[in-house]
Amino acid sequence: MDGFIALYIFMLAAFTGYEVISKVPVILHTPLMSGSNFVHGIVLVGAMVVLGQAEDGMEQLVGFIAVVLAAGNAVGGYVVTERMLDMFKSSKGEK
Repeated sequence: MDGFIALYIFMLAAFTGYEVISKVPVILHTPLMSGSNFVHGIVLVGAMVVLGQAEDGMEQLVGFIAVVLAAGNAVGGYVVTERMLDMFKSSKGEK
């Protein structure tokens, strides 16, 4: 029964997230992405805590994969944000 509740909460969160993000004006996407990078940093810290608490091999494997994916997500988010901010920089003075 707990699995169904978790699935229901996940589906509700996914639907709510999609609806909220689809209503955001284009001009706010860069600040929103920067804020989501902060959340990805927290996810990375959580994944490291889980990996540190792992006791058997399977838990360590799942924790390691979580750390790798969270780190890649955070770094990728910062790279994309930097590229988006570069689009807004003025080209004056560049030759």
